[in-house]
Amino acid sequence: MNRMAVLQLSVAMAIFGSVGFFSERTGLPALELVFVRCICAAVFLCAAWMATGHFKREKWDVREGMLISFCAVANLLNWIFLFKSFELISVTIAISLYHLAPIIVLIIGSFIFRERLSLFSILAISLCFIGTLLIMGTDGFQSSSPEWEGIMYGIIAAFFYAATMLLGKSITKTSVYATTFLQMFIGFLLLLPFVDFHAYTTLHASQWFYTVLTGIVHTGVVYLLFFNSIRHLPTNVVSFMIFVDPAVAILLDILLSGFVPNMVQIFGISLIFLGMIYSLMTTRPTENEVMQKRPHTM
Repeated sequence: MNRMAVLQLSVAMAIFGSVGFFSERTGLPALELVFVRCICAAVFLCAAWMATGHFKREKWDVREGMLISFCAVANLLNWIFLFKSFELISVTIAISLYHLAPIIVLIIGSFIFRERLSLFSILAISLCFIGTLLIMGTDGFQSSSPEWEGIMYGIIAAFFYAATMLLGKSITKTSVYATTFLQMFIGFLLLLPFVDFHAYTTLHASQWFYTVLTGIVHTGVVYLLFFNSIRHLPTNVVSFMIFVDPAVAILLDILLSGFVPNMVQIFGISLIFLGMIYSLMTTRPTENEVMQKRPHTM
């Protein structure tokens, strides 16, 4: 297994696990926050693309250009529907629904990439998903009148998240710098006609700080690592590594907010790490099938 790719994906998911902590402090609605994320990430990724000199060695491919465009749209909708679900339902329900994405990826990826979906992979992903439900708690599911619109947004976000992972794994010729920059730029263009620019006039300096930080670090850096790593990893490894995100979110709650997990949540965290470790130990290195298309390094 490509250890560097595993490390990059782990770092990306660990950083992204704190996005909720920072996005809450921006004071922006979902669409306007996503818009700024696209701008900040596009500037950062374009600078990285130029600084590394990859733009001089770029080999453009029409098919990959279409894949990048589709991936950009899927990623944009993934963000919008996720943040919209946060506005309508509790974060516990939204995140739980959102983490249906790895299961969707495993099922679809087994057909698209012809990667064998073993019983052990299904077991490992199931442990991770059950663990996610447990660490998010059950309070959010006890509402007598659930917001079905928010629930649907969460499910739709999971599908677009899965589509982003699958499409991103299919992009192998275009550099990761060009891929991520173009995705952010396309997202910027698509959102431009719908943004309420008055939302930015009331932001304080601290809110701008969190907004820009979320755009550069949680978007630019994370997606650079994310899209580079998933090119070199089997679909099942990508799927279970996504669960680093909620694990980090829980740890931040404990360390920064003074939240103390109950026994059920502790058990959930244990299941997540058990599933990840078990999958790492039982997954055979199949990334060579992807690398045969064209090796790529940062």
